[in-house]
Amino acid sequence: MSDFEEVWRRIQRHAGETFHTITGLPFSYAVPGDYLRVTRDGSEVNRSLSKTNFRKAAAMMPADGPSALKGRQGASYTWAILADPGIRN
Repeated sequence: MSDFEEVWRRIQRHAGETFHTITGLPFSYAVPGDYLRVTRDGSEVNRSLSKTNFRKAAAMMPADGPSALKGRQGASYTWAILADPGIRN
């Protein structure tokens, strides 16, 4: 993922859509600034995922799964978003 700013714009455009973790758990997210807020089962997950976190994870993609994103916060959500065809392409 060479042009991260374009990836970030796609992440912003897909906010509110349903994504799935590698284990199939559905979630969505909002992008109120330079970070994401994840929602699962109608409740916001108590964690913000920064744009910087996504930039570093994008540099590690493609990855086979969240475990390959060592050191990245919310790796399950981060990987699911970055691996999604709507974000990746």
